[in-house]
Order: sequence, then C-alpha cells, then structure tokens
Amino acid sequence: MDAAEFRRRGKEMVDYVADYLENIEKRQVYPDVEPGYLRSLIPEEAPEEAESYEDVVKDIERVIMPGVTHWHSPYFYAYFPTAHSFPAMLADMLCGAIGCIGFSWAASPACTELETVMLDWLGKMLKLPEDFLAGTEGRGGGVIQGTASEATLIALLAARSKIVKLIQADHPDRSETDIISKLVAYSSDQAHSSVERAGLIGGVRMKKMPTDSKFSVRGAALQKVLEEDRAAGLIPFFFCATLGTTPSCAFDCITELGPICNAEKIWMHIDAAYAGSAFICPEFRPLLNGVEFADSFNFNPHKWLLVNFDCSAMWVKKRSDIIGAFKMEPLYLKHDHQESGIVTDYRHWQIPLGRRFRSLKMWFVFRMYGLKGLQAYIRKHVGLAKEFETLVRADQRFEISADVVLGLVCFRFKGSNELNETLLKRINRARKIHLVPCQLAGKFVLRFAVCARTTESRHVQEAWSHISHLASELLQELPH
Repeated sequence: MDAAEFRRRGKEMVDYVADYLENIEKRQVYPDVEPGYLRSLIPEEAPEEAESYEDVVKDIERVIMPGVTHWHSPYFYAYFPTAHSFPAMLADMLCGAIGCIGFSWAASPACTELETVMLDWLGKMLKLPEDFLAGTEGRGGGVIQGTASEATLIALLAARSKIVKLIQADHPDRSETDIISKLVAYSSDQAHSSVERAGLIGGVRMKKMPTDSKFSVRGAALQKVLEEDRAAGLIPFFFCATLGTTPSCAFDCITELGPICNAEKIWMHIDAAYAGSAFICPEFRPLLNGVEFADSFNFNPHKWLLVNFDCSAMWVKKRSDIIGAFKMEPLYLKHDHQESGIVTDYRHWQIPLGRRFRSLKMWFVFRMYGLKGLQAYIRKHVGLAKEFETLVRADQRFEISADVVLGLVCFRFKGSNELNETLLKRINRARKIHLVPCQLAGKFVLRFAVCARTTESRHVQEAWSHISHLASELLQELPH
C-alpha cells in the first residue's frame, strides 16, 4: 500500500467506522457465538502471497463483527464505561503515524513534554493539590499508565522500595528479604481484584478491610487493624483507598483514612478508576476531599472522559519515590538533558520501557470538548442513571441496593438470590441489553451502568421496559 492508496483506503475506513457507530444500536449488543467460533472462519496459517485490501475488509463483517461485544452500543450497561470519541480516534491515528517509542525525553521530546503538561491540565481540572502538579519546579507530577491495575502496582512497588530503604537506613543489618516478609498492605473488601493482584506480584501480604453499611472503609477499622498488626511484629506500609468501587461505586472515607496513613507513615494510594472523571464537576469534587493526604492518585480518563483506551492518569506527590524504585540507566538510554531537572524520562515511572504518544488523545479531547463540554457529558450520564433509579423505585417488586451517586445503579428483585440470577440470565440471553452482576452483603445484585456516549433517555426507558417485562414473565412462572 502506497501513500496514494492509503489516502483512499483511510477515507473508506473512516466512513466504515462512522457508519458502524451511527448504526451500532441496530446490532445485537452481545454476540451469539460459541468459544472457538473464529478459528474455523480463517486459514490455519498466514498467507504466503499478499491479499488485497478488499478481501481483508470483506472479512471484518464475516469474521470479526459476529464475535464483537458492542461496548459503545446504547444498550450496553455492563461493567463500567470505556471512553470513546471522534477526536480521540483521530488523535490515535496521528499517534500511530508518528510511531515514536517515548521512553525518554530524547526519544521524542514532544511525547514526553505534552504528557507532563496534559497531566497538569487534568490535575487542575480536578483541583488537585499543587503537590501533585509538575509545573516547572514541582516535585510531583503525572504520568499516563496503561491501566489502573498498573498504577496500583507501581504505587505498591514504590512504597515497598521506600519502606525497605528507610528501615535499612536505621538497621543496616536487616536484609531486604526479612523486611519484605513482615510487610503488610491494606485495601477495602470492595476493592478491585487488581489491588489484591498487586500484592501477589509485589510479594507482600494484602489484608482486606471490612466496610460499613455504605460499603466504605472507615478510619476506626483501619486504626484497629494497624494496632493489631504492629503488635504482631508486622510492618504496615501501604493502603489502597477506593473512590467508586467496582461493585457499587462506594467511596472509602479518605478524610478519616488519610490522616491515619500520614501519622503511621503508610503510603496511601487512591484508586478512582471510574469515579475520578466526575471530579471535574464542582458538585462531585467533594468526593475527592482528603486527596491532600495521599501519596499517589489514579483514575482512568479512558473510562468516562471521552479519551479512548488506553489512558490511565496517575499522579504522585514526590516523583523521586517512583523513580527511585525503578531507575535503570544503561548507556544506550542516556542523553544530554536527563539531569537538567526540567524534563523527566517516563521509563522510570512505569513497568515497560516503551510507551505510545497517548497524550495526543488528551490534547485533542480537552481542546475540542473544553472543560464545560466534558462536565456536560458526565452530568448527562449521571442524570440518566438517576432516571433509571426512579423507574426502579416506582416498581414495588424491586429494590435499590446501594446509593446512586454517579452513573451506576445497583438493583435487584425483592426475593432470593436464585430469582435474581435467573432474571439476569434471561436478560442477557435475550441480547437486547447487556448487564453484569455483583454481590453486596451476600445478595446477588444487578448492575446498570450508563456506558455509551450515545445513550439517551429513550434507551434507558427501553431497557427498563425490557427488564420489567422479563420480570413479569418470570413471576408468572413461579408457583403461587
């Protein structure tokens, strides 16, 4: 393919993408295929001779689309949203064309510098404390990670490295292995599974903290377990607070937890993967109060801020804590400006070496939507969730299982877990809408998350009508 054909094919692909998205609600939201469906549709080996572009494109509808779960359908209400916008897609095209591997400032100065500035822009939208901003002289700063899972792991490993160095400074005779064997990290029993996984990868024990009736970790619960663990000879070093848990969008009480972590010299990381986007709205910013006590903070613009995957924003108060844990300086990666203090080499902030020019997506989206446009988008989704909550509350057969704060509604049939499991199976088997469940206080609960950029009130009304109809059918089948 030469440049002339690329121009032609590129325009054709943009048309295909635009048509796909404009007509996505006509497609069945969840695929009707069995595991292994795809292998029989394509050859066992790659072709020896080149095939035409037309042949490849024809196979998109034949091979790929039958097995696609349409995350951007207005009938997709599962998990949490994954962000999506035309400006971000165009920026991704440019990112692919430039094709730099931005592991250092020298590897592509614009890639590094735009990321630093975009994380400052976003930090200011969130009204983060100055300590988290890079500016031109700050000690903190932001970085784009691939996912919130990576950000949690990076924070835990940085905290582990920091505590080991502190203890060895006072007790040079203590080995790293001995110290790590005594370390203990903490998270909510509602925290995402990736937090527990970070403990496994980091080789430290991770304790799950009990939550209150609102599914939040409170200060008294943390204080109690810290005292018990210190008395047992353990070394508490890391707490991952969650703002907007995956099951129910609950919020740990960081205004209570933060001062305890600071007093006990425990690294507090905040995982706000989904909810963080909402903090750009003044009415939701109080949910972030207490961030001033944190050592690191993370959320995913690629969930709810119209920036396509992958783009997980992470800030640290002291970037030296991160760099100190991961810095490696082989001769072939050194450059003249690395000790200038003006630039940073992001390879020291992450697990991989290479990184894409992801900040282009932020730059395009922030400029083409503006803060007001982004706020309006968040508010629209929250309004649609509130509309769905009202519909549920009006039906005496159902109950709301957790506070509806943002764009997630947790609800269930008033009845047994088995009844709710059967209802969910029927909802998903019909493939008109797609939901996933969670468990709250031992109860099987259905989650309704407003996800797609194009979701409107009529889609929410249709979804509830469908759920209500299936519920009526199910109740009629029950023995009276």
